[in-house]
Amino acid sequence: MRYILLLTVLITSTAFAAPDFDETMAAAKQGAAYAQYNLGIMYANGVDVPENDAEAVKWFRKAADQGHAKAQSNLGFMYATGEGVPENYVEAVKWYRKAADQGHIKAQNNLALMYDNGDGVPENDAEAVKWYRKAADQGHVSAQINLGRMYYMDEGIPENTIKAYVWWSMAKTQGHTTATENLEILKPQMTKQQISDGQALATKCYESDYKDCD
Repeated sequence: MRYILLLTVLITSTAFAAPDFDETMAAAKQGAAYAQYNLGIMYANGVDVPENDAEAVKWFRKAADQGHAKAQSNLGFMYATGEGVPENYVEAVKWYRKAADQGHIKAQNNLALMYDNGDGVPENDAEAVKWYRKAADQGHVSAQINLGRMYYMDEGIPENTIKAYVWWSMAKTQGHTTATENLEILKPQMTKQQISDGQALATKCYESDYKDCD
């Protein structure tokens, strides 16, 4: 089954406070990666300048080439969606991986999705699980949902309803309605002991901030 790429639109953020465009451009031209990234954001969202995806890609790339993780993740997104650059899943995977290797949570989830769907890389459930887990451990709710699915469906990791219960429970605590629905489907398939074990492990996982979930 093919799963929808829940590619987080990293180029939009309510937390982004737009800096002055001229100052940002000046710093970007001098090679400051943070400014190049911010300039990419401004072009992508049309902040103080007409929206221009090609210019956004240009500046994201400059910052990404300097190792800026957010820029790398955004550049991967632009390639995955074909915004400002021809759609190219192989390039998307390349840039997601660079950001994911630096611990970027959304890039980790997006890289997992690429492996899950076989976009830009051969489909590989084990690799998908690996990257979902890294993002789930950092609290990424979609990764927690997908990791639970992998445990439930025996994809890339041995079937384990208790672990599915745990990760869907973690997503439920973040208000994810799909997690709640999944748990309602899962519970009738579990024994009372399995539910009890799942609740205990879910509590431990939650209280440890996802550091003790096994």
